[in-house]
Amino acid sequence: MMSLEVEVVTTSSLGDRTYLAHDGSLAIVVDPQRDVDRVVELAGRLGVKITHVAETHLHNDYVSGGLALARLTGAAYVVAGADDVTFERLSVTDGDAIVVSDRMRLSVLATPGHTFHHVSYVLQSAEGPLGVFTGGSLLFGTTGRTDLLGKRHASTLTRQQHLSVRRLADLLPDGAEVWPTHGFGSFCSAMQSDAPSSTIGQEKTANPALRLEADDFVSQMLAGLDAYPAYYAHMGARNAAGADLIDLTPTRIADPVELRDRIEAHEWVVDLRSRKAFAHRHLVGTLSFGLDGPMATWLGWMAPAGAPVVLLGESAEQVAQAQRELARIGIDRPAAAATGTPEQWANDESDLAALPVATFTDLAAARAGCPPHGLPPAEVVLDVRLVEEWRQGHLEGAVHVPLPELPQRATELAAGVVWVHCQSGYRASIAAGVLTAAGHRTVLVDDDFGIARDSGLTVLVERE
Repeated sequence: MMSLEVEVVTTSSLGDRTYLAHDGSLAIVVDPQRDVDRVVELAGRLGVKITHVAETHLHNDYVSGGLALARLTGAAYVVAGADDVTFERLSVTDGDAIVVSDRMRLSVLATPGHTFHHVSYVLQSAEGPLGVFTGGSLLFGTTGRTDLLGKRHASTLTRQQHLSVRRLADLLPDGAEVWPTHGFGSFCSAMQSDAPSSTIGQEKTANPALRLEADDFVSQMLAGLDAYPAYYAHMGARNAAGADLIDLTPTRIADPVELRDRIEAHEWVVDLRSRKAFAHRHLVGTLSFGLDGPMATWLGWMAPAGAPVVLLGESAEQVAQAQRELARIGIDRPAAAATGTPEQWANDESDLAALPVATFTDLAAARAGCPPHGLPPAEVVLDVRLVEEWRQGHLEGAVHVPLPELPQRATELAAGVVWVHCQSGYRASIAAGVLTAAGHRTVLVDDDFGIARDSGLTVLVERE
């Protein structure tokens, strides 16, 4: 007899995981992303039938594919009964059991904290509990953040989160696997962890929610929460209404004249190539959101809701990948696209530009009055990391404007050449495009902030 298996479908660009648990014949899917074709393909490859699709909560960081997957496969859609939704679902509450087969069932546990009505699902075999699908409750070395429903609820939800995690630890054996949805780069996680897997026993020794008393946990959690993407404000309502299957058919192609018109109309014309390629040559007025980083997170955060988005990629495959990633956060259809090279997107040479690139060693030399050959002086140093990153260490004399605020605050910067940096270079490349569009002469510091001090720069620390 086959033992129960749990397959993972990873969405690394958003820092989330979807799970498919099966007994060799029947399967249940937990917290599916919107592009459910990946899950359907996996089930087909395994030769299993999806009978249930379960949500641990109404998600804030992506549009769920749960309703669409349930309708596509004829599966029951399992959602907490306390959640206010507009579609038919199999309502569950604390203590309920979902029987998938005589070898596999789920036990429902109420685990509020990440949201008010959050539930976790314990995977049970005939021999007992194998693990628990924890959604945004118990994560690897941390928990889901508790402020996504508003600051007025954060303290209450943090206390509930502490109780929920301890409840899981009390009810489950140390060897039970922990299968969270968030925590792999998602802003739904209170902190980030590099752990590939975990168990209840491991979490008892590592997780602050299981090591700290309630008051200390609440204080530590609330003090460490940083900003989260603006598009999160729309996801809960979208998931409560339910989302249909997405349209991933190819996007309409724009010619150079249309691209220039859209740029002049201040639309979000996005270059998907690497930041190194963007710096070497790009279409004037475009913004660098490379697919080699969390493109959808930052674009979704910065672009106003409903703003037209145009995608520029080296290939149709690159545009299709971006289209898929954006659909996951509710940007359903790009306004247009173009593929090829900057030369093919331009009307003439005046439409093309390059971006100076530097290291922190170069910045140290420039601040000492000796910029390397070909680089302008560092008249303004701009740090576009988030507040908590800034507090943990920043360059003496730097100006701080978190990247999501930069489109509205670029005009606040003093006149002069702006050298812009972040933690690794990805966000600084986005910022460089924003600054250039605002009329600033810009240098991209494409380097690891961890070596700034070793480069001769003074790093100030506000919070360890």
